[in-house]
Amino acid sequence: MESSKETDLITARLPRPDTMKLQAAADRSGVTLNEFIVQAALEKADTLLDPERTIYFSQNDAAMLIKMLDNPRKPNAAMMKAYKRFKEMKNGSAGHTIEPAAQPEEL
Repeated sequence: MESSKETDLITARLPRPDTMKLQAAADRSGVTLNEFIVQAALEKADTLLDPERTIYFSQNDAAMLIKMLDNPRKPNAAMMKAYKRFKEMKNGSAGHTIEPAAQPEEL
């Protein structure tokens, strides 16, 4: 069955000792050389990229965030105006008057 995902071909030229080392590691892992190389390269990529995709909080920051989520502020005027615009867009009546601004409980 043909895969619907696009694929790319990547080639690499390696000295024979490096190829033999990678092949031995692939054999020990029970996968093909190609699978081993792709898996190792993706693991390395994740190691390098994860710090850019992860937000770390101190214990104080995490506690403050949880407190803010558990006890949200009351909506201010700007938030109520934005919510009203959102409701208008959702109802397909942008630019037209609709029901009064949402009550905080609806947020």
